Amino acid sequence: MATFFTYENMRKELRVKSNEDFQKIITCGKCKTSRSFVMYYYPAEQEHDRIGISVGKKIGNAVIRNKVKRQVRMMIQQLCSFKTGYDYIFIVRAKYLQSDYQNNKKDLSRLYNSVYNR
Repeated sequence: MATFFTYENMRKELRVKSNEDFQKIITCGKCKTSRSFVMYYYPAEQEHDRIGISVGKKIGNAVIRNKVKRQVRMMIQQLCSFKTGYDYIFIVRAKYLQSDYQNNKKDLSRLYNSVYNR
């Protein structure tokens, strides 16, 4: 399942960017939670998946938040197939900083697979 995808798979059209899209997915979609993440998912309007990542100010300053976003983006590239037919929003919780990269990746994998394999 853990197929490696290059950065090309996270190009701009595969990202949820607008606030309206974020709000639509969060308000109308379903939610799954784990220790480090909250994941919202909603059926995609395009033929490919789109992914949005949100890191709140409780996580830290801008440097730390951008580092966390880069890490989560890399985890998603390695775990996601981008062909499930859903738009996803991943919200990073403050507990993310209390675990290392590998444990957070396992946590994200369990969360994603709980939706993907249902």
